Amino acid sequence: MRLIKLEQPNCNPCKMVTNYLNDAGVEYEAVDVTQNPEVAAQYGVMGVPVTILLNEQGEEVKRSIGFKPEELDELLKGLQ
Repeated sequence: MRLIKLEQPNCNPCKMVTNYLNDAGVEYEAVDVTQNPEVAAQYGVMGVPVTILLNEQGEEVKRSIGFKPEELDELLKGLQ
């Protein structure tokens, strides 16, 4: 399982998610949708931040939109 976070540079909720994930000590891939709009399109992202848990085949298992600690905790449980 792996975690990706789709974000924009000046997005305050994006920064909050980054801090949350860093505090939790998890590894994740951050994708700037401004520079990589094709990734946003691939996952159907209309706004950021979006944090997505992917399985080993790269398929979406679960996602969290915005800064919602309860949802982020659920994603983190999937990494274990």
